[in-house]
Amino acid sequence: MPIKTFKPTTPGRRHGNKEDFSSLTRNSKPLKRLTIRLKENAGRNNQGRITTRHRGSGAHKRMYRIIDFVGKMNVPGTVKTMEYDPNRNTRIAIVHYRDGDKRYILVPNKLKVGFEILTANKAPIQPGNRMMIKNIPEGLEIFNLEIRPGSGGKLVRTAGSKAQLVSLEGEYAQVKMPSGEIRLFHKDCLATIGTLGNAEFINLKIGKAGRNRWKGRRPNVRGKAMNPPDHPHGGGEGRNPIGMPHAKTPWGKPALGWKTRRNKRTNRWILRDSHGLAKKS
Repeated sequence: MPIKTFKPTTPGRRHGNKEDFSSLTRNSKPLKRLTIRLKENAGRNNQGRITTRHRGSGAHKRMYRIIDFVGKMNVPGTVKTMEYDPNRNTRIAIVHYRDGDKRYILVPNKLKVGFEILTANKAPIQPGNRMMIKNIPEGLEIFNLEIRPGSGGKLVRTAGSKAQLVSLEGEYAQVKMPSGEIRLFHKDCLATIGTLGNAEFINLKIGKAGRNRWKGRRPNVRGKAMNPPDHPHGGGEGRNPIGMPHAKTPWGKPALGWKTRRNKRTNRWILRDSHGLAKKS
């Protein structure tokens, strides 16, 4: 996906850029059967309490596209359109299957309109095909991994992301995640061959605050710019650092890099963490 720049006619144009949608199918509309209304919750939970700050107010309305993260087993399908999804940073495609079904999938690199894909226990090695990890050659790049067999893809689903199958020895497969973590997966889990497209997404520059408001993101004031009653970082003469021993939230909890993982139940599936350190058994 190329990045489109503009003449600096305004400050927002000078510092911003946008995506070039020339690779998408023209005049394609979302399938009504595969879309649902996406309600704007403005960062609130089911009790109406704000759990994520700086959200809401003025976001564009958009329909949610129902993506098939599992795959239609043993039925070949043909890619008909490439579309933009306002709810994710990667592209999606409509696949027409031979039995008449239509579904949305995530688009990997090198997958184009007219290509045929297949989801099966064992399928040809080509981008977009989905199969069990035990039938994928070692060293191949994969995405949309299942955590448990049959649960649907949960991991490696963002633009430009990929995992790598390291080893198939033993009862479980070893997969290197985008973070560098090496994790164990059951060999019957499904994964899709290839690397997700739209990797240039990280090169986008917002350019102006208004574009964030369109996304439903409200301004975020720095804690060090506040007064002491309003934030632990506030107060002091001049520009002061946030202080020791670590950064805090407005309520005094640790922030900025503080480890929050407390799931010891799944530690046994991690062989090596993202820092390259072997996990203790």
